[in-house]
Amino acid sequence: MIEIKNLSKTFPVKTGDVAALTGVSATIADGDIFGIIGMSGAGKSTLLRCLCLLEQPSGGQILLDGQDLAHLSGAELRTAHRKMGVVFQGYNLLMQKTVAENVAFPLKLAKHDKAQVAARVAELLELVGLADRAASYPSQLSGGQKQRVALARALASRPEVLLCDEPTSALDPLTTKSVLELLKSINKKLGVTIIIITHELSVVRTICNRMVVIDNGGVVEQGFTREIFENPQSSVARLLLGKEV
Repeated sequence: MIEIKNLSKTFPVKTGDVAALTGVSATIADGDIFGIIGMSGAGKSTLLRCLCLLEQPSGGQILLDGQDLAHLSGAELRTAHRKMGVVFQGYNLLMQKTVAENVAFPLKLAKHDKAQVAARVAELLELVGLADRAASYPSQLSGGQKQRVALARALASRPEVLLCDEPTSALDPLTTKSVLELLKSINKKLGVTIIIITHELSVVRTICNRMVVIDNGGVVEQGFTREIFENPQSSVARLLLGKEV
């Protein structure tokens, strides 16, 4: 379980501090596919960067199975990082390395032996449907295939949580459908909790069982996806859903 408690993040600027997150609280159960949605600039990406520990929160807690991730350092921080896989919006693949080498990269950093790395890479490429593209380079892949490589790499270290930043924003509708089906399959087969940052309502409706709506750095609504879609309570949710404000 992930518990976000009163999380805040401020950035210093010449005129003073800018609050990107203000008192964000949410609970994400094990096995959830959890959506975080909001308008551009609402704070979604800052929240994701705090959750995956790329940004140090200014205040509050991020509890993963009771351990506060927000204030770790050194070896404890590195161990916590391995519990979270991240798929970034731009894929962030290493263009000079093959598909197999991209997936193997975090395992080599963790100093796994060659046999373990080879077996894990083969397993993951089979999972994401790219076993036949192991020797290809990212420039030879479609957008959907690049996303699958990014997913395989994020899963390499057997994380408990998979964070996805706008995982379908650059994909056509058919490819989007296949990627969402893959995420559902990963969630079911591996039991990985998935958190999706997105502005696409169709993604949340299709895949997320629970969600939060973010506005001006804070949570304005949260609950079961079906209930929010049927009866949104906040003005932001109604606006996003095209209902009367």
